[in-house]
Amino acid sequence: MSKEKKLAFLAGLFVALYVIPFHHARVTGALLEAFYMLADYAREHVLLCLIPALFIAGAISVFLNQQAVIKYLGPKAKPVTAYSVASVSGAILAVCSCTILPLFKGIYKKGAGLGPAIAFLYSGPAINVLAIVLTAKVLGWKIGLARAVGAVIFAAVIGLIMHFIFKKSDEARLTDERMFTLQGGKEPRTLLQNGLYMGSMIGILIFLNWAGSRGSSALWDTIFSIKYYIAGAFALALAFMLYKWFKRDELKEWGSATRDFSLQIIPLLFAGVFVAGFFLGRPGHEGIIPGEWVASLVGGNSLAANFFASISGALMYFATLTEVPILQGLIGAGMGQGPALALLLAGPSLSLPSILVIASEIGWKKTLVYVGLVSILSTFVGYLYGLYLA
Repeated sequence: MSKEKKLAFLAGLFVALYVIPFHHARVTGALLEAFYMLADYAREHVLLCLIPALFIAGAISVFLNQQAVIKYLGPKAKPVTAYSVASVSGAILAVCSCTILPLFKGIYKKGAGLGPAIAFLYSGPAINVLAIVLTAKVLGWKIGLARAVGAVIFAAVIGLIMHFIFKKSDEARLTDERMFTLQGGKEPRTLLQNGLYMGSMIGILIFLNWAGSRGSSALWDTIFSIKYYIAGAFALALAFMLYKWFKRDELKEWGSATRDFSLQIIPLLFAGVFVAGFFLGRPGHEGIIPGEWVASLVGGNSLAANFFASISGALMYFATLTEVPILQGLIGAGMGQGPALALLLAGPSLSLPSILVIASEIGWKKTLVYVGLVSILSTFVGYLYGLYLA
């Protein structure tokens, strides 16, 4: 950070400390909510969610074959292959908007095109099978089906639009020798060995964060009851593979890459979670913005109500599956069905913390276009859905 930026930051901090009425009960409560939300995030998502994802991202950047990534996910890859691989890969992980970020950064740095990388980024949190089933069970099958269809289509459409808007700059990225150095030679491990290594870490991430279905699926709940044993089996398999197939220097390089991702991502995530908690609070609690204001702005099925719902969803932080009970409460408070769908399509895939991290990787211009596409498409689909129900 330059001296000018440091000075500007200090000046902004001084002004904030000078003018914010900390003695006001609403401000005090919002600050407490910010810290509570940050504490909840640290307890519930960092150890079991974010850290495994950071190790996977480090492994992707160090061990994944770059030529293969460019072949199947690069800007010049066949669209059907690229977007199918990106969407399916993201959907299998079924993680929240923050946990998907290290993986997105990993494949993007390795040579994935912007379009497929964005499709992967959107699909991970949005195309969550259990979340869709729970939506249908709690909120009704119509909105559950609309969410499923909309999320699948959004992943491909938003990725394709991003690809065409930024096609030239994205292709130029691969020709920049400072970013990509394609190395030949014999791979130290076979494709199967690399697949098993990556698969074991993905298995750990998935099963550590396996959520119960609240009675929707007996099989799902059975897996939930033994998820730590399954994750432990994957961890033992990973330890065996690391001992047998990897050299010490490779492990050090992997650790360094994971450390770098952590330093890039965690400060921005924590800052974003804190700000989101201050303004919007935790589920069931209020931040600086009164909950009745939100409920009053998303009633009915106007374009304004749908747009406000999609923007609110894009800024709020939803842990996996928490969007359903939150929406249940909002609908009970008068939220329209169209805005509810708009929030479901925008909320899980975006959040203020994730926006900060995405911008640090691809720049604010591309990030704002991505956020705009998600918000606008969510607005119109929610509006059309509301008209259909009417």
